[in-house]
Amino acid sequence: MPTANEIRQQFLDFFCQKHGHTFVPSSPVVPEGDPTLLFANAGMNQFKPYFLGTEKPPYPRAANTQKCIRAGGKHNDLDDVGKDTYHHTFFEMLGNWSFGDYFKKEAIQWAWELLTEVWRLDKSRLHVTVFEGDPDNGIPRDDEAADHWRTVAGVEPAHIHYGNKKDNFWEMGETGPCGPCTEIHIDRTADKSGASLVNKGSADVIEIWNLVFIQFNRNADKSLTPLPAKHVDTGMGFERVTAVLQGKTSNYDTDVFTPIMDAIGKLTGKQYGGRLDDMVDTGFRVIADHLRMATFAITDGARPGNKKRDAVLRSVIRRAVRFGYQYFERREPFMFQLVPTVVEQIGAAFPELTKNPQQVMHILRDEEAEFFNTVQRGLTHFEQAIAKAQEAADQRAASATEEGTVAKISGDDAAHLQTTYGFPIDLTAQMALEKGLGIDLEGYQAAMERHREISGQGREKSVIAAVQGDLPATDDSLKYKGLTAKAKIVAWVKGNLVGASGKLGPGDQVGLVLNKTNFYAEQGGQVGDQGWIKTKTGTFEVADTQRLGDTVLHTGRVHEGSIKIGQPATLEVSGIRADTMRNHTTTHLLNWALRKVLGEHIEQKGSLVDAAKTRFDFAHDQPLTPEQVAEVERLVNEKIYADLPVIAEKMPLEEAKKLPGVRAVFGEKYPDPVRVLVIGARKPGVATLDHSIEFCGGTHLTHTGEAGFFKIVSQELVGKGVRRVTAVTGKEAVATVQRMATLVDDLTGRFRCRPEDLSARIDALQDEIKKLQQQVKKGAATDLAGAADKLLTTATQVNGSQVIVGEMPAGPEEQLRSQVDRIKQKAGSAVVLIGWVNDDKVGLLAAATDDLVQKGVHAGKLVGEVAKLVGGGGGGRPNMAQAGGKEPGKLGEALVAGRKLAEAQLTK
Repeated sequence: MPTANEIRQQFLDFFCQKHGHTFVPSSPVVPEGDPTLLFANAGMNQFKPYFLGTEKPPYPRAANTQKCIRAGGKHNDLDDVGKDTYHHTFFEMLGNWSFGDYFKKEAIQWAWELLTEVWRLDKSRLHVTVFEGDPDNGIPRDDEAADHWRTVAGVEPAHIHYGNKKDNFWEMGETGPCGPCTEIHIDRTADKSGASLVNKGSADVIEIWNLVFIQFNRNADKSLTPLPAKHVDTGMGFERVTAVLQGKTSNYDTDVFTPIMDAIGKLTGKQYGGRLDDMVDTGFRVIADHLRMATFAITDGARPGNKKRDAVLRSVIRRAVRFGYQYFERREPFMFQLVPTVVEQIGAAFPELTKNPQQVMHILRDEEAEFFNTVQRGLTHFEQAIAKAQEAADQRAASATEEGTVAKISGDDAAHLQTTYGFPIDLTAQMALEKGLGIDLEGYQAAMERHREISGQGREKSVIAAVQGDLPATDDSLKYKGLTAKAKIVAWVKGNLVGASGKLGPGDQVGLVLNKTNFYAEQGGQVGDQGWIKTKTGTFEVADTQRLGDTVLHTGRVHEGSIKIGQPATLEVSGIRADTMRNHTTTHLLNWALRKVLGEHIEQKGSLVDAAKTRFDFAHDQPLTPEQVAEVERLVNEKIYADLPVIAEKMPLEEAKKLPGVRAVFGEKYPDPVRVLVIGARKPGVATLDHSIEFCGGTHLTHTGEAGFFKIVSQELVGKGVRRVTAVTGKEAVATVQRMATLVDDLTGRFRCRPEDLSARIDALQDEIKKLQQQVKKGAATDLAGAADKLLTTATQVNGSQVIVGEMPAGPEEQLRSQVDRIKQKAGSAVVLIGWVNDDKVGLLAAATDDLVQKGVHAGKLVGEVAKLVGGGGGGRPNMAQAGGKEPGKLGEALVAGRKLAEAQLTK
């Protein structure tokens, strides 16, 4: 029986060594530069430009094993994971591709050869499906593929089935390359009677290989356009074919999963039985699958969060944690401990897993811990929501208004579970389904929209949120050339309306559109420019500059006069742009220096660059030490003092990605060609790791010396594993240092020492203060002891016990208690009541020895009654109690009354 690793290698060798394919490594599961995908969901994702004809492939044939995630988006297997034995959120896709080279005949012939001759699968158990056609889109039935199956592969006609568009027309997403496909299924029934189960979702007859013939592009309007050349895209689920070749009915019984299943069992003390009707077994499958998905997603750059792919990752992790909590009795993070098992099991095939598994474990552990903090309360609320849903369903059934309606958890409850307890909607849906309930999804969406409105999230600046009308494109290449320019006003945006004619008067607030501009529109962390747009008839004050597609909007108001559409205008960008450029260029140096000081794991998570500061967010799990801050500052300032050139050059994106040390912001989509900014080298091609090199479309200095000086002013934690450094440059950096120098001068004057001696002087002062505090406490204790002894001499005798009552000097409560204990023990059998005044407030303390407590004396009741006489209250235990009041003038008479009360307790 071949191992999983042997099966993977046999596939690659068959196509690469025997049939001339080029091995192409898997792309990351986090797509690069493709906003249509949350995750890579098929092997063809990285080849999309070749299918579209926008790029020329460097090879005519390719083969690989692609890391895929199907959770969220068009292809979503999340809901099926755990319920069966062959669906996964993460899986490997074995594939071979032809880019305008071979087509249907060769693809069918080689697939059959590998399955039946190399892997020796029983031909009589294999069935194939072909596309039945789509008259609405003018696509005929795929008789060509069916003919090749009969003549080239020798498949019996009874084993050739025609499938509809859902089953036999493959599409990567809502838009993109697509085409008819032919699928290979294997019949695993005992008597080979599974022909009727093809494409019926049965575990007895499953698809193992899909051969897609890429001929069309699906457009945004749902129409199809023929591609420039015909291509082949095949995909075979590695986990499924491994199960077939190893004679297993479940993917989880193969050596792809058994090491993980064993590790889960060892960690939790449970045993996997493989049943589909057992929630513990379901939990094994869910945890194993979701662990693999999370490990690969985090390795490739995703992070648990609240938006898009990060939200999907968070949901997957929390689904697994929920199973661990409910069915494995886990009460603290556990999944992260299983990451090394995944790395060991599959790291040889995907070596990126071995680079920093500790970081993956750290991120996963933190996400688990966060959910464990709320999971029990969330489950309690879920049970309450179920009860409410069932009650509402019963009421509807009783009134016979909605007979047979499935009980649904309300939208408000589902939203509350998400916003308060961190239960993603698909997790709530899964739990509801386990209970036989549904969810009011429309109500959920409405509740979440209300939540976003209240929290102020999910809205862009109003002027660019949406527009009705066509906006002309703006040429903004002048932003790199200077602070003044000439242009023509071509439109304006007010609210969501576009105006292409007319006049604006004083005070009118709009977004002006010009045919060209030197204003920088907010992007890549750099704020939009401010300034003035002047015409012969008026002046427009630009408060901000934003981008809407290919249009630049200059938002602000008419300052004076009037502005007309069609007028020529003079553009004047505010001089504070120079400060913004200083901060932006030093942000690049800061990014470089942080990697030098903290390590290559530093990854930019965001930035804000304006005229006042640079604010840089990066992945790091610890605060910077003072020594690290000083070293970062030193490195940046050395680059500034060297007055290095700052060069920007456009390069093909793929070529630019290969530059040594190049940095790109995760999740940012870059154009092709991309603008590359390098500091210290004359051109990107000669840059080394000692140079800062990044993709950036912002405005920058021409030499680093123009930044003047760099100073870090603060650092803080802003999110899970994300820290923020704020720094200043130029005039603001000088002003910061001057303020610090003024403070130091003031302190050295007060302490009469040199600046370098300040720390020692402050330490000495703190030590002196501690000594004085100790002396004060000692002196106070002495004073209190004398006062207590004096009270003891005035004690009265009642039935053999002493009653000690009187006023004491104010002091620390701890020391007052100590004195009460001392005189109580000295008296042998006694009731003690003392009072004191501190800052116009009364303090009272009462105590009784154990022998008197046994006779019914109660210090708490005594002090409570006395406290009422000074406008307060209190009480406590029978042997010791404390109270207070706010009328110090009545303390004397209150103590007299207290003595009488104590004597009365002793005479009972």
